[in-house]
Amino acid sequence: MVDGVEEETMGRVADWVLGHRRTVVLAWLALAVVGGVLAPTTIDRLGFDFSTPGQPAYEANEAITDQFGNGAAIGPLLVTVPLPEGSTVAENQAELAAVVERLRQPGWRVASPLDEGAAADVLAADGNAVVLVWPPAVEGPAPYAAALPQLEGALQGATVAGAEPVVTGTPVLAEGGGEERPIIVEIALGAGGAIVVLALVFGSLLALVPLLVAAVAITTTFLLVLLLTTVIDVSFIVQYLVGLIGLGVAIDYSLLVVMRWREERAAGADDLVAVRTAMTTAGRAVVFSGVTVAISLLSLVVLPLPFLRTVGFGGLFIPLVSVLVALTLLPVLLASVGPRLEWPRRRLRGTESRTWHRVGTTVVRHRWVAAALATAVLLLLASPVLGIKLGTPQVSAIATGSSPAATAFQQLTGAGLPDGLARPVEVLTDDRAAAVERLSAVEGVAGVLAPAGGPWEQGGTGLVDVVLADDPSSTAGREALTAVRAAADGLPGAQVGGTAAGYADSVEAIYGNAWWVLPLVVVITFALLAPALRSIWLPVKALVLNVVSIAAAYGMTVWIWQEGNLTDLLFGASATGTLTFWVPVAAFSFLFGLSMDYEVFILSRIREGRDAGMSTDEATVHGVAYTGGLVTSAALILFLAFVALSTVPVVDVKIFATTLALGILLDATVVRGVLTPALVALLGEVNWWWPFRRYGHRPAHARPRHAHARSTRA
Repeated sequence: MVDGVEEETMGRVADWVLGHRRTVVLAWLALAVVGGVLAPTTIDRLGFDFSTPGQPAYEANEAITDQFGNGAAIGPLLVTVPLPEGSTVAENQAELAAVVERLRQPGWRVASPLDEGAAADVLAADGNAVVLVWPPAVEGPAPYAAALPQLEGALQGATVAGAEPVVTGTPVLAEGGGEERPIIVEIALGAGGAIVVLALVFGSLLALVPLLVAAVAITTTFLLVLLLTTVIDVSFIVQYLVGLIGLGVAIDYSLLVVMRWREERAAGADDLVAVRTAMTTAGRAVVFSGVTVAISLLSLVVLPLPFLRTVGFGGLFIPLVSVLVALTLLPVLLASVGPRLEWPRRRLRGTESRTWHRVGTTVVRHRWVAAALATAVLLLLASPVLGIKLGTPQVSAIATGSSPAATAFQQLTGAGLPDGLARPVEVLTDDRAAAVERLSAVEGVAGVLAPAGGPWEQGGTGLVDVVLADDPSSTAGREALTAVRAAADGLPGAQVGGTAAGYADSVEAIYGNAWWVLPLVVVITFALLAPALRSIWLPVKALVLNVVSIAAAYGMTVWIWQEGNLTDLLFGASATGTLTFWVPVAAFSFLFGLSMDYEVFILSRIREGRDAGMSTDEATVHGVAYTGGLVTSAALILFLAFVALSTVPVVDVKIFATTLALGILLDATVVRGVLTPALVALLGEVNWWWPFRRYGHRPAHARPRHAHARSTRA
């Protein structure tokens, strides 16, 4: 039997590990130390490139950068100059001209309300003037890290009617208005929440073991990411995934094994037998869970965006390393020091939860009502996803708070200047005059900037910057951007670039040409789970529930971030108007795998009860009673890790963390706590249909007798 072969394999792994304890410990210790020491180097080597090679905007931005050395994929800095109330640019021309002259550095491109062809009405209104500046960018989290000090030095002492200019713009606002902080801060926050949960679960020093396993897994994964950076550019997002998802996943897998080890010891097994049994049962579930998470990340690896591929590769290491540590180092720790760590709790007890036994019994007894109510809740929560809009958050969403940059941008838009000012559309063309005439007439365009001079014209070609009346991430702004790109098609040698066009192309690259990724992941996951569970309908049910659960997480994220409900209360931010284009596909990859973790945990235990001779209803209650507390604790740890991730001062990461946190919370409560057992009970004998061979119950003596004896109470 397949099941027997798998158990035999896991038993051999356990025997080898326990027979080579010193080798296992020293190997993981070496990897963890080296990974920890080199972690800062790994983080320094991570990249911040979100480009989409081969897309029209990418090619345009590359051409603009090659020819002019600035702008394109990096938005401009906005130097805001408050004017005396009721005064005009003309009345302050001399002082404003002096400020503008300070900004004309070699290699910098500038557009001011004093320039001919600069659409002065777009750059000045109601006592406010603004100068757009495109300095050369550098690689890293702050593209204008070199230019900003130079800019601030140039503006030192400059005033207009006694007011000092303030620098704002998306490159400044995106930094979150605070100092960059190391990833260890978020890891510490997540670990703090985890230790509280683990202390409540174990009531002893054994709570430290999953944290130790997580520490080894995280540092080793950072070492693998460092090796990956020698081959490809790896996105900075990976550090958060390794640190926080790694923390949650490694603890989840450790919990599953440790709780089963505890259960076996409580039933009278000695330490080594308990370890071996935990490996052949819980360890087997850990393997399938880890492989399932890894498979779900294939959806990122095969996408046509380099930075998402690196997120997929980096994320791929997380479950695989966590599985290896849980199956090698953890058994050694349990066999060597596990019993001594059961302090101050000395009385061993089984892991069946009375509370979850009652929950399982109630759900199974009222299966139709439970299934209907849970489905209704999920569909209601998922409904906002029908209005999802993808792109990048509106500038107003990142221009929150009371920092000088945020306040300056708020004053500009409040004075009536266009919302699209911070993200102009850059058009490279051979005929600037024709471009200005045609693009100025496009609906939704506030004005076109086309100053004369070398920084704007070189070698017979030149740049014009189209300022949209609305933020390019808004509905009206997206329509105007589409109209600008269509109008530019007829211009001589025209290429349309800029950040807004680049983000629009990214959406198309991910969701327009990669529709086959979801079916690919679903098919591979089904092919893995069906033989493992020896059932056709259990994996089908699991896959359907995963999709519904993720849709509900998307819906709640749309409701919170895109529509602006609770964003101010929870994050001190305003509505983004859109969701960051990479968040849904990245969240799908992680949530799909993590949610399947819990499904595998529960179904494996239900399958075990069924193999022990229970009826479907009894096995279902048995599975819920033994895994309900485990899944809840594991999900709570992951939820707290994602809460820690949401404190990162980057709106895109906050949206991503919100989706993950809500997805895990929904999955562990509504889906796995109610809908999964209700549907298993509803399907009854259909659950166990396996067409490739006639399935017969394994004899009761094939399972641990104590497990069967306790389970009959279900």
